[in-house]
Formats: sequence, C-alpha cells, structure tokens
Amino acid sequence: MDKYWFALGFTAQAVFASRFFVQWIASERVGRSVIPLSFWFLSLAGGALLLTYAIWRKDPVFIVGQSCGVFIYCRNLTLLYKERAKGKQTNLPPD
Repeated sequence: MDKYWFALGFTAQAVFASRFFVQWIASERVGRSVIPLSFWFLSLAGGALLLTYAIWRKDPVFIVGQSCGVFIYCRNLTLLYKERAKGKQTNLPPD
C-alpha cells in the first residue's frame, strides 16, 4: 500500500513542478512575464494531491502549507474568472 502513496506523492510533485514550465513557455511565447490560467489549475491539482499525501503522512507542517496554498490557488482562479466575466484585461496570455 505504501508504494501507491509514494507514487501519488511523486506524481503530485511532478504536477506541481510542471506549472513552472508552463509559465516559462507561455512567457517566452508572448515575450513578457505572464501567468497562464493553466498555471493556476496545475497549482491547484498538484497542491490538492500533495495535501492528500501530507494528510496520509500525518505531517502537520506539510498539511498547513498545502492547505494555505490550495486556498490561495482557488482564490486566484476565482478572481481571474471574475475579471474575465467583466471583460477586464488580466495578466493571462491569449487563449
């Protein structure tokens, strides 16, 4: 059973780390620093998976850290969707 949890932990870390490559590629494409929407979704997915792993490990430091991150990623996504709904410009590259 532990090997499945470790696989989940490594997968979660890979998802979480991949967001930096996504951000880098998006910025290179437009020639300026941007944070694409996919960055926040990868942050949320990776953070939630890491939180699940942290809960299994019963690691309070890791749990608090990932809980705060997941909250912030959700809040950023909410703000971005509100801006888009109002037609305001965001720091997102074109879809």
